[in-house]
Amino acid sequence: MPSPVRASVVTTLRAAGCVFAEDEAELILAAARTPAEVTAMVDRRVAGEPLELVVGWAGFHGLRITVEPGVFVPRRRTEFLVDQALAHAPGARLVVDLCCGSGAVGAALAASLDAPELHAADIERAAVRCARRNIAPYGGHVHEGDLYAALPDGLRGRIDVLTANVPYVPSDEVRLLPAEAREHEPLVALDGGADGLDLLRRVAAEAPHWLAPGGGLFVETSERQAAAAAAAFAGAGLDTRLAEWEEFGTTVVIGRRG
Repeated sequence: MPSPVRASVVTTLRAAGCVFAEDEAELILAAARTPAEVTAMVDRRVAGEPLELVVGWAGFHGLRITVEPGVFVPRRRTEFLVDQALAHAPGARLVVDLCCGSGAVGAALAASLDAPELHAADIERAAVRCARRNIAPYGGHVHEGDLYAALPDGLRGRIDVLTANVPYVPSDEVRLLPAEAREHEPLVALDGGADGLDLLRRVAAEAPHWLAPGGGLFVETSERQAAAAAAAFAGAGLDTRLAEWEEFGTTVVIGRRG
């Protein structure tokens, strides 16, 4: 029989509109160390804070990724980007994760590969701090700065796998996002410019200078943006194709340096 505390938490979460109140209650109770922490976590969740930020972690590609306020929460759909990169280069020795956020993509790649050299970068200080915690077990390096400008110059022409989970929501559609994202995640991690592809174009344009021969660039986008995104890759001189995961409506643009 459920404990009185668990039952109370479930009831409170359900009343706040949490569809998976029972599951969320279990995670909160497992994360909280004291009754006071239970109350504080439930209050934060009822106020609309993402569950992952409340409990301090998100599940991603079989890993428990630390997340904290002010950092983009990794989405399950982005696991497809990781899978595509692994399929392209199962023996990758040098991996770079741009727009790394929490470092989830880089950590997942490092966990699946044979001890690659790993670098990640983000423009947001909170993300850099969080990513350092998540990729430290893999000996990775996290750099603060704007895209390639953050990377050591010695990586040019050597990267086997380059991932960039860039923001791709068009500016005038950010207001339509769920409140959890709109109110609790940094705008810079959501807003992709007028058509949502500003960052993607910048990443694609410089990628050939950083990729090793045969190296691949992997960027997530939406189905309706896929054609324009692929054109940006092709315009940069990359051999380009699209991969789709229908279950989650995920599209990954893949560009290979010849």
